[in-house]
Amino acid sequence: MSISIKTADEIEKMRVAGRLAAQVLEMIAPYVKPNITTDELNQICHDYIVNVQQAIPAPLNYNGFPKSICTSVNHQVCHGIPGSRILKEGDIVNIDITVLKDGYHGDTSEMFMVGNKPSILANRLIKVTLECLYLGIEQVKPGNHFGDIGFAIQQHAEKNRFSVVREYCGHGIGRIFHEPPNVLHYGEKGTGEEIKPGMIFTIEPMINAGKRFVKLLPDKWTVVTKDHSLSAQWEHTILVTDSGFQVLTRRENEMIGSISKKLI
Repeated sequence: MSISIKTADEIEKMRVAGRLAAQVLEMIAPYVKPNITTDELNQICHDYIVNVQQAIPAPLNYNGFPKSICTSVNHQVCHGIPGSRILKEGDIVNIDITVLKDGYHGDTSEMFMVGNKPSILANRLIKVTLECLYLGIEQVKPGNHFGDIGFAIQQHAEKNRFSVVREYCGHGIGRIFHEPPNVLHYGEKGTGEEIKPGMIFTIEPMINAGKRFVKLLPDKWTVVTKDHSLSAQWEHTILVTDSGFQVLTRRENEMIGSISKKLI
């Protein structure tokens, strides 16, 4: 299956889905605090997507996934299943949202610090991972290659003595939740397929404070770091335009662009 080029009508529907996904993260932010369970966060998001947005939480029943969002806490890398776990002061949690509206998907995730006392390491890991995402996004323009995205992310993570998870990656998205291409978060400049206008895909680096190695828990979904080090992830859905990119899942007041100039 080749990388699809979206039509103008498809792009407009993807804009709507992306905006809805971003709004779920904006809505849930005040609820991410000590003593709430991840299942309570799931229920709040589910009710908002279904009842307010009149949309579908795409993860629910996707290949058997039992919940409407993913919540990955501390050393959980991705695909954490919401449950009875109570968030406590100092935890970090990734909330991953995918909204299905009028047949098209919007996919995004955000890191949250629980309470007011994050560790220095957690705070730095979350910041660097967000910078990795933005640096990757800035490589998105016609004529560049997917390897340019991975190279930018890997360079920044490793410069800060963190590691890049390699088993999981970004992906094409549209009417299908996961479609070509696989968007690796490591790589070499100039490698991979050429980026072309009309492509839509996610960039979602998973960065570990320790070594890059991960394992899958017996629930067949939750991925954790093998060394139990902290892990962070941010994700956006990106449209390739004639001159660069648009972030379809940008949250209100989120500043994206020119970050590379600040980090050099």
